[in-house]
Amino acid sequence: MSARLRLTLSYAGFLVIASAALVALLVYVLRFVPEGNLSAPGAPFLPDRGDLLAALWPRVWQVLAVLLVVGTGGGWLLAGWMLRPLHQVHAVARHVAAGSLDRRVRLTGRDDEFRELADTFDTMLDRLQTTFDEQRRFAANASHELRTPYAVERAMLDVALADPAAVDVPRLLARLDETNRRGTETVEALLALAALDQGRTPPRTPVDLAEVTGDVVRDLAPLADRAGVSVRTELGEGDLDGVEPLVRHLVANLVLNGVRHNTGPGGTVSVTTGSTEDGRAELTVSNTGPHVPPVLLGTLTEPFVRGTGRVSTRDTTAPGSGLGLAIVARVAEVHGADLQLSAPPAGGLLVTVLFPAPGP
Repeated sequence: MSARLRLTLSYAGFLVIASAALVALLVYVLRFVPEGNLSAPGAPFLPDRGDLLAALWPRVWQVLAVLLVVGTGGGWLLAGWMLRPLHQVHAVARHVAAGSLDRRVRLTGRDDEFRELADTFDTMLDRLQTTFDEQRRFAANASHELRTPYAVERAMLDVALADPAAVDVPRLLARLDETNRRGTETVEALLALAALDQGRTPPRTPVDLAEVTGDVVRDLAPLADRAGVSVRTELGEGDLDGVEPLVRHLVANLVLNGVRHNTGPGGTVSVTTGSTEDGRAELTVSNTGPHVPPVLLGTLTEPFVRGTGRVSTRDTTAPGSGLGLAIVARVAEVHGADLQLSAPPAGGLLVTVLFPAPGP
């Protein structure tokens, strides 16, 4: 039984029941009318209870029959009018189920429950379309990033095999090592991002942000030295509740990003930690470099997006997978942290991460 038919029967049934209740009230009132002849000799005729009931019952059945017909027909039309917004939602849902996300309900009229449902449905479709578009771009970019290192290696090997005597073996091995590192880093970054997207995060424990940041800077010092970039630190106390390996990964990606996308030899990366007045742990990483257009700031945390115009140091490690800031954004989201990116007028990038205050 359809919802429209159920509503129709409900309307008609309610109307008949209400009429029957009115008739019952009328019969109850007639109980107070005396039975028997109420007319005096020579006076006009006055009907008694029996006369009134005899006149009432045929009319009652007629009225109930008319009300049943009117209630059924009117209820059918009213139910159709009330359910019309749901038909619009259903039509869009069927279109979406066929594989297209380009249609929306966009229900007009009064602001009621149906309008709220349609607006919520449209918002859900907007988010789904955004997610699917991002996934398609991610898949296309990932396939390109994963294919490029192996294509480069194949080209170098083909050239070497074509003329083995002219091969500069040390230089070839160095270039193969650099290309292989790039592919490895891309795969590892993809695995890390996939693990975060699936919500596989260990329980949180107290983390000393200054200690973790100091360890990361010391580990990356040789890379910065080879690139000619100096890393300056100012590590103030900052505690948070989080997953230490993920926090370490966040800090490492920010420092690596500052080293790789710098001006080259003579450039600097500044790393500071501390606590805000409300107890939140704060991490800031800034680097020298060419100016980053503000229009790019909103896209830098998307996978495989690199800042146009920034110079990679191109040391013996990989030049970056384009996933560093994407992983940073996901780690910050997992921890409920606030990630802020800004482009100083002097150039480079300033990244600030504010972690929630630790629990009692």
